[in-house]
Amino acid sequence: MSAVGTLGSVVINVTDYEGEKAFWSAFLGVGVLREFPGFCWLEPQHEGGISLALQQSPEPGPTDGRLHLDTGVADLDAAVAEVERLGGSFVEDHEIMGFAWKIMADPEGNRFCIAVASD
Repeated sequence: MSAVGTLGSVVINVTDYEGEKAFWSAFLGVGVLREFPGFCWLEPQHEGGISLALQQSPEPGPTDGRLHLDTGVADLDAAVAEVERLGGSFVEDHEIMGFAWKIMADPEGNRFCIAVASD
């Protein structure tokens, strides 16, 4: 079976962005890998590991929840088509500082993000 996406990070929606960043960095013993305003990926704990990411949220609600997965794909349009073929759905596009991603939902409405995988 061929994979559509590769799991890159688990994202926590947080209201106290700086406090949570300090907590999780210390707890996991890692630094910040990459950061945009209100969003950061922490370094994986080991080579090839999954990253924890934090996303500023005014108040996580029933549609965006507390946690979601970020995945890397080879081609955004092809991945959207495959997610839809599998029974999922497209939710919305996003871009910040040249980084683009799409929010998708699985058949039960659980949201996850897809972006072009980086090497």
